[in-house]
Amino acid sequence: MARSLDGLVLSPVADQAPGQVGTRTRFTYHEDDGRIWAEYAGGDVVRGHLVGTREGDALDFRYVQLKHDGTTSSGHCTSTVVGLPDGRVRLEETWAWESQEGSGTSVVEELPAASL
Repeated sequence: MARSLDGLVLSPVADQAPGQVGTRTRFTYHEDDGRIWAEYAGGDVVRGHLVGTREGDALDFRYVQLKHDGTTSSGHCTSTVVGLPDGRVRLEETWAWESQEGSGTSVVEELPAASL
């Protein structure tokens, strides 16, 4: 099992569709006894939150976010936690909006300490 997500800051490796999470978005993760949650912001997102569970290297969570244009949206995501050769963590994600049309995949990676 990859290491704990608690206290890690992660960011997408590529931009998603316009108006969504992108490389300027920062996720701050927390983990306690199989429960995960995070706050995120950056790019088009003013504030976002996710909450869910972790079993081994599998995450299952729901997310909600507020964008700069005042709209809100929500969805569901499953992720696999992968340890990178340099010791950082990657999340390989499959997500789907529940409040609007759309689904996809994405990758977020722990930012190196020098980037924080």
